[in-house]
Amino acid sequence: MGRFERLLTVWVALAMGAGIAMGLLAPGLVQAIAAAEVASINLVVAVLIWAMVFPMMVGVDFGALKGVARQPRGLLVTLVVNWLIKPFTMAALAVLFFEVIFARWIAPEDAAQYIAGLILLGAAPCTAMVFVWSQLTRGDATYTLAQVSVNDVIMVFAFAPIVGFLLGVTDIAVPWETLVLATLLYVLLPLVAGLATRRALGTQARIDAFTARVKPLSILGLIVTVAILFGLQADQILSKPTVILLIAVPIVIQSYGIFALAYGAAYALKVPHRIAAPCALIGTSNFFELAVAVAISLFGLNSGAALATVVGVLVEVPVMLSLVAYANRTRPRFATSQD
Repeated sequence: MGRFERLLTVWVALAMGAGIAMGLLAPGLVQAIAAAEVASINLVVAVLIWAMVFPMMVGVDFGALKGVARQPRGLLVTLVVNWLIKPFTMAALAVLFFEVIFARWIAPEDAAQYIAGLILLGAAPCTAMVFVWSQLTRGDATYTLAQVSVNDVIMVFAFAPIVGFLLGVTDIAVPWETLVLATLLYVLLPLVAGLATRRALGTQARIDAFTARVKPLSILGLIVTVAILFGLQADQILSKPTVILLIAVPIVIQSYGIFALAYGAAYALKVPHRIAAPCALIGTSNFFELAVAVAISLFGLNSGAALATVVGVLVEVPVMLSLVAYANRTRPRFATSQD
């Protein structure tokens, strides 16, 4: 991980401050950006999200799937945690905190928005940053790529139904047309474009070189998106600064809980550490770029749902780095025969 990536939390925090300043000093500019919509899709944000997502999708290689046959248990842990546990525990935690524990401090209409944003985070498993976490834990790069590739295929078909179901269960109106459109725009089309780009580039060396060149666009797109979101939320954030901390609480609990579950399951199933660490980290981290994009599409740039997904970005890097450190410290506990 380069210094720029390691300081992602710092850049996000600075973008938050810049966004608030922009919202207070140039509200007309922020509102003009918010008004640039077609079919509930904000055009400015759509370009920024594509800048975030496309470099990740170029890295997806379906040719790596054959490597899964060597260690199917690692993929099993990843899929069970990502698609059968994580979205539902995140929804449960969101409801518990914002409808019960924090109810006295949060208005019901705001609570519903924060719950929606947390559901979107929980239903979007990590696609890009997991390659960084895998590298930092000396993970099997090919197997990690296979896990991400399988997740991306499942996401095309499962993301919208799971989000729709959980939003419905929590009594949040589901704009299905917008949800499906956002899934196509921010998952399927970038995946197809990434595969086409890989084919056009040909060799792995050219693919790696291209990915390295466009990778900064991903973080830049995220930073600008965060600034826009906080520009629109400036008044609300300044009047209720503690809301950021309240949103962070269930995200942090979810992150450490999911990691413990996945890492423990991998250990119990005797999955080698080079596979166990990345598979637990995939389940823990989020595809926050997708969550931000869909929250904006479904609920608007100035919604509490969009704010909740951005808080997920702020929390993710320090939490994941702490889990990487733990995974590295506990490597000796995995029997050498497993490796």
